[in-house]
Amino acid sequence: MSLKINIIKDKLLSDNYFILRNFTYELTRSNGEVVRHKREVYDRGNGATILLYNRDKNTVLLIRQFRIATYVNGNASGELIETCAGLLDNDSPEDCIRKEAIEETGYEVGKVEKLFEAYMSPGGVTEIVHFFAAEYSESMRANAGGGVEDEEITVLELPFPEALAMVKDGRILDGKAIMLLQHAQIAGWLKA
Repeated sequence: MSLKINIIKDKLLSDNYFILRNFTYELTRSNGEVVRHKREVYDRGNGATILLYNRDKNTVLLIRQFRIATYVNGNASGELIETCAGLLDNDSPEDCIRKEAIEETGYEVGKVEKLFEAYMSPGGVTEIVHFFAAEYSESMRANAGGGVEDEEITVLELPFPEALAMVKDGRILDGKAIMLLQHAQIAGWLKA
């Protein structure tokens, strides 16, 4: 089924760090009725994320960092436990996630497996996130991680069952991390 969309207005609201636009559009419904909508759309580019896991140790590498959006929405510390991730900029998803892994976790990953892509907040954000997984070992550690420039990232190596428990009890609230941890559990890469 293909809907008919007619863009009436496209107004730039902000081109500061990312791009925020206001769209007015008409959508012709399947019954022929035309409905007018006004929506803001935030374009921050596309991204990639990766779950690093170690089968022998039954562990995963996650990161903790401050996120202003969570802070202003009631997260008292503003810190969020997440999977390593970043914006593509001009890189391919695979190149991006290799770069982010070494910057954020300190591990230089070898083979990465592309799992899927997902829109994380399609009601107002254009971003598609590319999801990856890769095994890590101590021999891949190139530096301490922690991010670059203005980032303040803590690397967390967690037993897989503890990471799953943290999802259940609300200590892990990042959608990317939840999706990748559950994917690892379903795939049977690690012991829950």
